[in-house]
Amino acid sequence: MSESVCVFVVDDEALVLLTIEHAMEDGGFDHKTVLSAEDALTLLEKEGETCRALVTDVNLGGKLTGWDVARSAREQLPTLPVVYVTGDSAHEWAAHGVPNSVLISKPFVAAQIVNAVAGLLNTEPSLSAAS
Repeated sequence: MSESVCVFVVDDEALVLLTIEHAMEDGGFDHKTVLSAEDALTLLEKEGETCRALVTDVNLGGKLTGWDVARSAREQLPTLPVVYVTGDSAHEWAAHGVPNSVLISKPFVAAQIVNAVAGLLNTEPSLSAAS
């Protein structure tokens, strides 16, 4: 059996984070989770190469947002698949979201997160592809 794919998960709501963690496990993914944008940026800097996708809430309760986390992650890992989760910022996705990302509105079904991650990983663009 092949090694599990790791996913970074960022959400400032502990219950939502727990739901996403369980979804990742049920989907066969490993995960590294944090509760803030600042912790996410630190984790990405330390362990950026260890995970192959990012799931982030948009509104993380601090100065930085999930939009910021994804942009920073993409600077470090240009093809990293990104899944945004939001309860009220879907209308900002076109302006703030990174290319080749997916947005899922809250409330969501856990399988939506797994399917979004798997779908993005299966269509992951190469560095040589022009956007």
